[in-house]
Amino acid sequence: MMDSTSTTSHGSGNLDDLPDSARRVALLLREHGHAKPVVMLPETGKTSAEAAAGLDCSVAQIAKSILFRRRDDDAPVLVIASGVNRVDEKKVAAQVGAIGRADAKFVREKTGYAIGGVCPIGHATPPVTLIDADLLALDSLWAAAGHPHAVFNLSPQELVAMTGAPVADVALRETA
Repeated sequence: MMDSTSTTSHGSGNLDDLPDSARRVALLLREHGHAKPVVMLPETGKTSAEAAAGLDCSVAQIAKSILFRRRDDDAPVLVIASGVNRVDEKKVAAQVGAIGRADAKFVREKTGYAIGGVCPIGHATPPVTLIDADLLALDSLWAAAGHPHAVFNLSPQELVAMTGAPVADVALRETA
């Protein structure tokens, strides 16, 4: 179990201690009426497992943001997936058109965030977004808040409301 000294909580007033990108997310969350603070992890949350360990939650509760590049028009495609799931690119392509991998430069240009800190909201270029249907089975989620050490807590319903994104089956299912 995490003790109260293992994370530093921000967002309820002292935004000055947050890195610029996390402060921007905290302000966006306030605009959305989201009262929960941005939390700074002592260790990086770049992977779902690292974030879950730092938050003392299940890996499934990590709402990871994965960005793709749509081939037809170079549009960013954001998939918000459960931390335990691999994204099935064929399922995503069936919903949004052919996609390819996004490199770090594309991610930074289109989202305004570095890989490992891509928040579900507040992108430089509004992405085509899909939300992993598996996230809706959970009570509580943690998503990146603009920085590899910054996260925020929300419900699946809040995620859908904030992004306005459709819920879809995007998980790769292993066949026996």
